[in-house]
Order: sequence, then C-alpha cells, then structure tokens
Amino acid sequence: MQKEMKWPLILFAVGVFMAALDNGIITSSLTTLNASFGVSPTWGAWTITLYTLGLAISVPIAGKLSDRYGRKKLFLIEVALFGIGSLLVALSTSFTFFLIARVIQALGGGGIFIIASSYVLSKFPVQRQGTALGLLGGMNGIAAILGPNVGAFILDVTGNWHWLFLINVPIAILLFIAGMKFIQEEQELNRAAVDWSGIAVLTLGVLGLMYSFSNLDGVNLVQSLGSPMFYGFFLAGVTLLVVFYFMEKRLEGSDREPVVSTQLLGIASFRWTLLIAFFSGAILASVIFIPGFVEQYLGVSSSASGYWFTPLALASGIGAGGGGYLVDRKGPIWTLSVAGLVSAVGFLLFPLWVEQIWQFVIASILVGVGFGMMLGAPVNVLVTEQAGENNKGIAVATSSLFRQMAMAIAPTIFAGFLARSFSNLGVNIQSGLAERGIEVSPAMLEQYASEGAAGGDISSMMAGISRIPDVNIREALLQAVHQTTNQGYSGLFWSAVIFSVLTLVVALVTGRLRQKEKQNQIQDGSVGSI
Repeated sequence: MQKEMKWPLILFAVGVFMAALDNGIITSSLTTLNASFGVSPTWGAWTITLYTLGLAISVPIAGKLSDRYGRKKLFLIEVALFGIGSLLVALSTSFTFFLIARVIQALGGGGIFIIASSYVLSKFPVQRQGTALGLLGGMNGIAAILGPNVGAFILDVTGNWHWLFLINVPIAILLFIAGMKFIQEEQELNRAAVDWSGIAVLTLGVLGLMYSFSNLDGVNLVQSLGSPMFYGFFLAGVTLLVVFYFMEKRLEGSDREPVVSTQLLGIASFRWTLLIAFFSGAILASVIFIPGFVEQYLGVSSSASGYWFTPLALASGIGAGGGGYLVDRKGPIWTLSVAGLVSAVGFLLFPLWVEQIWQFVIASILVGVGFGMMLGAPVNVLVTEQAGENNKGIAVATSSLFRQMAMAIAPTIFAGFLARSFSNLGVNIQSGLAERGIEVSPAMLEQYASEGAAGGDISSMMAGISRIPDVNIREALLQAVHQTTNQGYSGLFWSAVIFSVLTLVVALVTGRLRQKEKQNQIQDGSVGSI
C-alpha cells in the first residue's frame, strides 16, 4: 500500500477505535459515576443515552459537511470536538455539565467513521476498498465489544473515573497533528449551499424517533407502546421525517443540494441496503449481552467473565478483515450472505448447545466472524455504488444512521427477554421445589421470587442462596435461577438468529435488485458502477 494511503488509513482506524470505545467504556463505571454525582441509576443511564443520541445527530451532519468542506477538515474538527468533549467530561463538577460535555464528545466521535469510510471509497482503488473498509469496521466492532472490559481495567488501575476520559485527550492531540500532516486534501468539493433547515428537521426527527424507543419498558413492552411518552415522540419523529423527505424532494435541481438525495432513496437496492445496515446494528447490540450470559448462565465470576469475551472480539476483527477481503474478491452480496449464515449458526448454538465454557468459545467465535464481516466493507460498498462522488459521504452517513438507530432500539427488546424471564422466577422456584418434594411457606416462596425479579442481580441472588443451610432447598433454588436465566437468554439469542437470517434474505433480495438495475442501465445506455 502506498505511503499516502497507509498513514491516513492508520489514523482513521485509530480515530474510529477511540470514538467507538467511548460508548462502552463508561458502562463499567456507571455505579461509580452515579455515586460521584449523587444521581439515581435512572438519571445515570442518560450518560449513555445522550451519547448515543449525539452520535446519531452527528452522522448526517458530518456526512453532508464532509462533501462540502472536505474530509480532512471535517476529520480534524471531529477529532478536536471529541478531545475537547473528553476533557470537559473529565473536568465536570456537576452532572448537568457532565451530560452537556458528553453531547459535545458524541458530536465529535460520531462523524469519524463516516469521514473515514467515504475517504476510503473515494481515494482507494476499487480492488482495495473492501480490505480498507474491513479494517475500519473491525476497529468499530472490536471497540464496541471491548469497551466495558477496557473501562473496568482503567478503573481498577487508576481508581478514578476521570481517567476514562482524560486518556482520550493526548490521543486526540496526536491524531489532530498527524492528520494535518498525513491526510492529503485532493477532494472535489461540493459548493452547493448547505440545506441547514433540512439538517435541523432531520435531526429533530431522528431525536424524536430514538427518544421514543428509549421510553419503552422491556418487561411490559406491549403496554409501554401505548404510553404517550412513546407514541407521542414516535409520531412526532415520523411526521418530521416525512416532512424532511418532501423538503428534500423540492430541492432536487435547485441551487441548494438536499441533505439526502431523494433520487438515491428512490433506488430500490439503496433502500434495501439501509435495511441491512439496520439489521447489522441490531446484531451488534445483541453481542453486548454476551458477557452477562457468561457470568449469569455459565457461572463465570464477574472478574473473569471479560477475559472469555476476548475470542469473540478477536474473531470480529478477523471477520471484518476477512469480510473486506471477500468484498474485493467475491462482492458485497456474497459476503453479506455468508456473514448472515455464519452469524445465524453461531447464535443458534447458544440456546441449543452451549452448556460449557469451551462450547461458548466456539459459538462466540462464529458470531464474531459473522457480524464482523457485516461491519464496514459490504454495506458501505453497496450504499455508495450509485451515490456519485459528491454524495458518498451522506450515503455512508445514512447507512450508519440506520445502524445507530438499531443499536439504540434493539437493546430494549433484548433486555425485555431477560426482564420478563425473571418475572417467571417464582413459578420456576415452585416447580423445582415440588419436584424435590420440598414444601416452603408462601411468604418464603414470595421472598425468593421477589429477590430475583427485583432487577435480576444474579451475583447478589446467588450469594444469598449460597448461605441457605438446607442443601436440597439451595440446589432447587440454584436450578430455578439457572432455568430462568436460560429462558431469558434463549429468547434473546433466538431474536439474534432472526436478525441474522433477515440479513441473509435481504442481501439476496438486494443482489437481485442490483442485477435488474444494471440491466435497466444497460438498456438505457448508461451503465453505472453496480
């Protein structure tokens, strides 16, 4: 690889890893953060929610502005914003200031992957784009997976949550300096006026939609769909997105260029590719729950469970690199089809086969390879192949926005399986005791069930059960907890299987549509780059 291509790719990969790491790294310190600022866990969750919303907002903005002002300039701005935001987070003296700083940090981090991907698609030869995008996707996926473990390590070593964010500052400074030197600006800029009103309406629509899903209750999912906090913001978000579409359609052919080309949205293969991006985001969200499975179902201690996550993280990196290689040799449709199949098989093994840690390693490697192949290369190649040079940034941003929305929505669905399973703990306890011929008082039975259903704190529950002197009762309760945990995670993994199969099916449909579109272009005498 030429030097002028190698160094920018390295810088982009480091930037993508840094930005993606920061959403997961904070999960290991939520309890410490809540205690430090004296806020409840409900308020503490906003440290993650606001970062996710900030990422979603920055995606279309960065994609569009990079087409107008240049990828190098936007990359430097994004890195600077992320570094400043990280410093402000670390120096926060109040929880309100902390949340504002997290939004600034997210606005910087969200656009780095978009800019990096569009740079590769514009500067790299077609035969090398898949490999380069696979590297970026691998960094994105590995960072998302390793985030909680890296956060726990930094917290253990330093004993101070401020270092979780201060560590970003020197990295951001080095990236900024190196970016000025090594990233070459040879981009043909789009000088059309920026559609700021469209950006504002799109931002509000996405915020409304994502916030509505944050108000869903995983335990009472159906009932929460009827909550005004859900359907009010959901309808408002959908209405604004419909208004946005017609606003953009009116701009076609005018002096102001739309944020998202409605002509692109009119291409069937482009719309189906966005659906693939959404499913891949849901699959990535499901992977986040796997460490809990290791600890709660396989019985690995919380201090050691993170280590068993390493094979999955490494496999996702290998899958991302291999996926990029396959895109260059076999094409994006073939790669996505294989990725969906491998991911489905891996997730299927969890509810049907995994009972021991060695079985878990095999299943998690398959999952890692499968979803790793989806990240970066195949979706980005598909989504930009008809975008044209001036719209590659926003095309990648649109697909990333759909993936980001899925990563915000899917955890509510997945967590619901776990929460609802613990509502059945009392039934499982009663059944287990009856099988052993053990009778306990209704008050004691209710106490056992309420302890488990009160939030699913498996560690505390198991510690309490281990102190029960009666061996038969203790074993019956342990079996009931094991059965309950299995029910919750089985539902979660079956959902992930469905998303993986849907990825495979939609990829095949997209492939057929691309063939038809190519034939139509040949008949019209204007062959595209399908």
